[in-house]
Amino acid sequence: MASNGEMLSSFRWLTRKSHSLINIRDRQKTPTTTSDLSTTLPKSNIALPGFHNNLKTGEPRCLVLKNDIKRSMSSSGSEESSSTSRQSSVDSSSSSSSNSTDGISGPDLLELLGSNSSLPSCCSLGPKFKLVHEGDVQVCRLNHSRTVMNKILSSKYLRRWESHHLYLSNTQITSKTPCGFMEEAVQYAVIEDVYVFVTCEATQKYCVCVDLPEGSLLLQVNNAYVRDQWLNSITWKRNMLKHKKLLANTRRPDVFIKELKSLVEMSLTTPLQDDCIYNSPLELISELLQESSVWLPKSLNEDIISVICPLLELTSPTPEICEFLTTYCTENPRSRIVLEMFTPIIQRILKHNMDFGKYPKTRVFVQEYIQALSYQNDGRKVLEKFINSIHGVSSSCPHPRVLPNLVSVCLAAVYALYEEKRNWSIEDRNDVSVLNSDWEARLVSFIYILELISIHEDWLPGLSQLLQPIPFPDDALSHSLFTKSLKPVLERIAADPRCEVHLMVLGIRDEKEGWLHLYCPGGVACEDDGDLWSHMIQHLLQCCCRRRRFLEQHLSKQVGPCMLRALRDDPALQGALCAMLELEAVQNRDLQLQIATTLQSTTQGKQLYAVLVQRQQHLRELQQKGGPRKLTLPSRSTDADVAKLLSCGSFGNLECLSLAFTQVTSACAEHLIKLPALRYLNLWSTQFGDGGLRLISEHLNKLQTLNLCETPVSDKGLQCLANMKSLRKLNLNSTSLSAQTFEKLKQKLPALQECDIRYTDAW
Repeated sequence: MASNGEMLSSFRWLTRKSHSLINIRDRQKTPTTTSDLSTTLPKSNIALPGFHNNLKTGEPRCLVLKNDIKRSMSSSGSEESSSTSRQSSVDSSSSSSSNSTDGISGPDLLELLGSNSSLPSCCSLGPKFKLVHEGDVQVCRLNHSRTVMNKILSSKYLRRWESHHLYLSNTQITSKTPCGFMEEAVQYAVIEDVYVFVTCEATQKYCVCVDLPEGSLLLQVNNAYVRDQWLNSITWKRNMLKHKKLLANTRRPDVFIKELKSLVEMSLTTPLQDDCIYNSPLELISELLQESSVWLPKSLNEDIISVICPLLELTSPTPEICEFLTTYCTENPRSRIVLEMFTPIIQRILKHNMDFGKYPKTRVFVQEYIQALSYQNDGRKVLEKFINSIHGVSSSCPHPRVLPNLVSVCLAAVYALYEEKRNWSIEDRNDVSVLNSDWEARLVSFIYILELISIHEDWLPGLSQLLQPIPFPDDALSHSLFTKSLKPVLERIAADPRCEVHLMVLGIRDEKEGWLHLYCPGGVACEDDGDLWSHMIQHLLQCCCRRRRFLEQHLSKQVGPCMLRALRDDPALQGALCAMLELEAVQNRDLQLQIATTLQSTTQGKQLYAVLVQRQQHLRELQQKGGPRKLTLPSRSTDADVAKLLSCGSFGNLECLSLAFTQVTSACAEHLIKLPALRYLNLWSTQFGDGGLRLISEHLNKLQTLNLCETPVSDKGLQCLANMKSLRKLNLNSTSLSAQTFEKLKQKLPALQECDIRYTDAW
């Protein structure tokens, strides 16, 4: 055994500093004895062999350093709160910077002791550690018995160290080989204190002391960094278990909030850095929210949100917490909590989320947040401010996940809204309160998000690609409010000068329809008579689509709407028709004549066609052969369109005319009688009535086929058909034909071969 003189020489600096600390306290407070100093140290240190006696004799062998790190983490004043602070040591700076708060250098420690300053508290500026779950350490167990034999066996010269591979579970410390000192697991619940055990011995330099009721457990590692890592990891798991028990057992709201604050503060101030440092408290809070929903009053929801929001800004919320926040957002959309505390959480979700399919409740939370923003005063400006803030002030958004996440949320919201509408009962559809609900306002708010996204040039290429497959339900595409609200987005896509953007209005494949087809006059989404469709074609032809292949694949199938818009003085479609003739995208001669006739029906179209004829020899020859033999007007054509077309062109050769499913009335009859060679006339599903029927029966004597299916004609007008002796085929399906009139027509029309009288009184 070494003499007391040798020990005093070895620890001269620590002894001197410890006595200087006593002298300072003597001057500031009441006189302090050596025994008073011993009471300020942990109980376990006094019980260590040789420590208690040496303090009495003034010859300390070792000193356990403790500070008040994280004392503020637990306002309950429990012993565990103060025990987490016992981290500073003389050796800590060997693996960290000099300004570290978890391990400080010897000179810094002496300076702090000499100036009577408290040791620095732990904060986020110190060294960071990864949470330990397992590792190899040297283990020594010391008994706190006061017998002489146990003191001798526990002395530093006779201590026995064992090598163990320890596991830090959620409730206890176990060994891979449960034998020796670690034959039984060490429960966190029985640990009294955990701190750094400082000694100047070269072989026992980096130790963590775990105080137990029956003794102490020393864990020795290779360096100060690993030592502090084990210290913080054990402290973290021990405190997590403590908070879990306290929060699960309490039924007092004030205690619940207090312990919840302590848990969150511990997570935010710990020097550990690991995914579970934030995820484990959130999982615990999720369980508690589900269990406490019965007894915890809703009036405390704001307090709970205020406590956990700082934690949610650092990690993704669990599904249970998302559901909790969604419920609050739905019930209190205009609360200050939504604007002040939810915004950073939503921004983090949009910036870091990788797949809303795996976390649908997170997506619903974002949807409800956006909906809550739209409910604010001047909701559109609030939404605009939110989108601009998440995009950033630069011309390019630094977060690549924001765009697809925002679009995903909007698409899912649109689908959910139309699913909600489809589930309305008959009573709901007749209920004024339901019809006047905010359903339409919610729909428009999500489409407005897409419009705000399209304003940013760096987002427009990605947005156009995401919208190219037309990812909306069919009932949305046929809803005028939806298609009208989406128009500004498609206008920006079509007008963008970048080919990779404006080409997205076409189908994703040649056989698939795109936005260009949906907004074509007569298309399912067209509610503006083709204005947006014309806008798309104009920019496509001006850039990269003035090619025969494009015209054949897309416009040759839509010649009718093209002619209708050209007939209404649309310069974009007049240019498109000229391009179809110039590049020979239309091979049918009658169709070419129809296009030529349409162009000559307007002043500007006539000028364009005249310039084109000078360059194209085959068009001059086509013009000399007369007008077309067949002509079909597109749906939505009116009497004015028929008058404009037939009054300007040459239709002396026209034999077949189809006005089926147009908006013409009996007023167009005065232009039809100017077609002396007409043999086929289709008026299916028009408003052509008795007056027009009387007029054409007097002049169109060569007419052989007449289709009056689903027209408002009656017996009064049908009786005039007796003058049309050349009629061979007559369709009177779904008209007001009577049996008597039908018998008279059969007698007076000897050439009649077929007559469709289904769904009439004569059937």
